[in-house]
Amino acid sequence: MTVPGTFRAAVESKDLAAITGTLDPAIEFHSPVMVKPYQGRDAVTALLRVLLEVFEDFHYTDELVGSAPAGRSDPPGGPPAQALIFSARVMGKHVQGLDLIRFNDAGLVTGLTVMVRPLPAAMTLARLVGRRMEANESA
Repeated sequence: MTVPGTFRAAVESKDLAAITGTLDPAIEFHSPVMVKPYQGRDAVTALLRVLLEVFEDFHYTDELVGSAPAGRSDPPGGPPAQALIFSARVMGKHVQGLDLIRFNDAGLVTGLTVMVRPLPAAMTLARLVGRRMEANESA
């Protein structure tokens, strides 16, 4: 299985331990619906746990795999990058999204950017995830 395929397979099986095993200890998670980025394997794992709970009927619909573009600090042809397009529902609202994933030379995920649309569903997702993350932090 390719390095990018390992993350996808773990997400599709909803296996949080397997997902965590694909993450670099210094991973950064970004999303326009989150107020701040999440940094580090533990923080990102906690967020992904919540996302696995709130996404209904989550499935990937398309996949693009490439390498680091010229102009990045990585040399061209370096670690692979992957874009996974997904479809899901959040509280009954249809969501489309894109997971942009960056890998290091060891094959671990160093960066995960998740973008979702349409705006009403994205805002529902942001509110729901925000509440659950706050509840988990205070527990």
